[in-house]
Amino acid sequence: MDAIHKYEVRAKATRVRSGVIASDAIPQPINFSAPPEFAGEARVWTAEHFFVASLVACFVSTFSGMSDISKFNFLSLEVEAEGILERDATGWKFSEIKLRPFLKVAQEKDHDRGARLLEKAERTCLIARSITAKVTLEPVVEVAPEIALSQTTL
Repeated sequence: MDAIHKYEVRAKATRVRSGVIASDAIPQPINFSAPPEFAGEARVWTAEHFFVASLVACFVSTFSGMSDISKFNFLSLEVEAEGILERDATGWKFSEIKLRPFLKVAQEKDHDRGARLLEKAERTCLIARSITAKVTLEPVVEVAPEIALSQTTL
């Protein structure tokens, strides 16, 4: 694997505090705006949402990849993320991002291993390692054997 990778995107202003972001590598552009609290549009993706989304996407990809490599089977993973934006003497910045993964496993014996893999995914996620904001992991691992049984009978 190469030691350097590049990811290119471009943005175009479409109106005040709003625009569209695109990449030649991705077919679908995304409209964005400043958040409403900074005089932007409501209900539109913001740079702040992209920032938090990049961390949660990295976390999910990292966990899934680690699980695959280590032959760890899980039923489902859903992750909520909350970015905390605070103002200090230098201006606004993300001070913390809370990751709340909810992992379902089929057997009790997988509970602790799943919890360890969630923690390892947070430590090794390249976005988490690249930012200054504190990343807090608040994991929940649930054993749900009845889901596993119903999925195998389909």
